[in-house]
Amino acid sequence: MIRDFFRRVLALMKKEFITIWNDPKTKGIIIGLPIVQLLIFSNAATMEVRNIDVVTLNRSQSVESRELLSRFENSPRFRNFYYVDNEADFKKKLDAQKVQIGLMINNDFSRNIKSGKTATVQVISDGRQTNSASIASGYASQIITGYGAEVSSSAKTSPARGEEVTNRANINMSVRNWFNPNLEYKWYILTVIVAMLSLVTTLILTSLSIARERELGTFDQLIVSPLSSFEILLGKSIPPLIIAMALTMIMTGIVIIFFHIPFAGSFLLFMISIFISLLAIVGVGLYFSAICNTQQQAILSAMTFMMPAVLLSGFISPIEDMPVALQYLTWLNPVRFFMVLTRGIFLKGMGVADVITNIIPLIIIATITLTLAGRTFKRKLG
Repeated sequence: MIRDFFRRVLALMKKEFITIWNDPKTKGIIIGLPIVQLLIFSNAATMEVRNIDVVTLNRSQSVESRELLSRFENSPRFRNFYYVDNEADFKKKLDAQKVQIGLMINNDFSRNIKSGKTATVQVISDGRQTNSASIASGYASQIITGYGAEVSSSAKTSPARGEEVTNRANINMSVRNWFNPNLEYKWYILTVIVAMLSLVTTLILTSLSIARERELGTFDQLIVSPLSSFEILLGKSIPPLIIAMALTMIMTGIVIIFFHIPFAGSFLLFMISIFISLLAIVGVGLYFSAICNTQQQAILSAMTFMMPAVLLSGFISPIEDMPVALQYLTWLNPVRFFMVLTRGIFLKGMGVADVITNIIPLIIIATITLTLAGRTFKRKLG
């Protein structure tokens, strides 16, 4: 009995592999497209801001103001500098989006520094590009703060007769970055992209599996076969799972070998996490495939699911910054936990306890989605 069960399931799995391989479009989607996307996104999908153009209105024209501006000029993050003499030209550069930020230094800048007063530098950013403006302003703030700390530490009070010369108080700040010492953005983006492409591949393949049979007219033949509904679902879900697992391993190898991103965690825990995460997505894909009559409907359903899943995963903005209702909703999102596991195991070397904490919700989600897919499929057969 068990032998016949496995023989039937293996026969359906073989048929599914052959169908996927013989379809040029599907073969391109699962083999070529993810690898190409990995290479493109690693360079294009970045929140780093470089080559920042700056407009400067330096009313002070002092040694101190020129010293501050030289810090910007020697920074690799800033590219072109436009020096203007009036606010009209300053405003024109920003309005025309010729620059990302503007620096305005008042004529009392040097005098305030020498007298120990607060010297102000106005940084104006182009808020039409919110993310770039925020990051560019942060870079400018770091340079200005660093220069201010250096001036403060070297400044001395004018000595009165019989008084000792004393340095101004200074606080030295030491910054260290764990798990990504140089804040390489590729370390973050590539580990996330591996998870995203694996989920998309699994979702599309499972969404197309049953819908393809309906569109090609072979679904009735599948129903009258000796296979039970459970065996059909099993035979339809295992091939996409195997393909996605293999693809994930290939992409992980590319990330480690070609992009030199160290793998800090346990490879066994990584494999287990991938398997359970993809299993949760398989249930979603099979549900879409069961309710859709054409492959086009299945693909549209998959894409409709992926957009909110990505937005609620913490990839774009931290979950803690979302409204409370949406924070609770993310607990139903398998992408959230898969991203945490991928980044954590890859970069941090996440331990068993933390992995289990994120795997348990995935097991619950997988149980719910697979059960829902199975019941929907049975109802459609009836």
